[in-house]
Amino acid sequence: MSETLVDSGQIDASKRTWLIASSCAGAVGGLAAAVPFVSSFQPSEKAKAAGAAVEADISALKPGEKMTVEWRGKPVWILRRTPEQLAALPKLDSQLADPKSERKVYPVPEYARNQVRSIKPEYLVAVGICTHLGCSPSDKFQVGPQPSLPDDWQGGFFCACHGSTFDFAGRVFKNKPAPDNLEVPPHMYLSDTKLLIGDDRQA
Repeated sequence: MSETLVDSGQIDASKRTWLIASSCAGAVGGLAAAVPFVSSFQPSEKAKAAGAAVEADISALKPGEKMTVEWRGKPVWILRRTPEQLAALPKLDSQLADPKSERKVYPVPEYARNQVRSIKPEYLVAVGICTHLGCSPSDKFQVGPQPSLPDDWQGGFFCACHGSTFDFAGRVFKNKPAPDNLEVPPHMYLSDTKLLIGDDRQA
């Protein structure tokens, strides 16, 4: 009888050992499976890069020229305005929906709450996306009558999707589908020839 009990104890011990080993293996397997699952919630390098500030070299930009850089998946325009383009801005205030960028639909940096909407009057930095339905306006820098534009057109940008027009400061004209001026992204000058788009902590 005692021999049978010893044998049962040995079997129970063997089962116990097997159960513990199986549980450990299962836990390790479960942990291994969980690591990729958890890591999938971490932002990818691409996602991090998409939100990072980007540098723009404006050394080759001549008066009247525009370049585009990508920031957070958006086109950001950098326009080096001519003296004539700057001189036209004050004359347009009465025709604009929000000449002083006072609307609060999206944050407007303090340094863009002026007539030229920029840190340096010569350079406009704006997100090239119409505030109506997200189309990208085209350049209409030529002054004067043109199809779909007023006869007294002073130059700027035209969104062909629904006819919204913007001046050389990215300000929208009155009675247009676009409800707001073009967005001015956070930015700062690293030097006279380099801009940082997406960061203005030292601006």
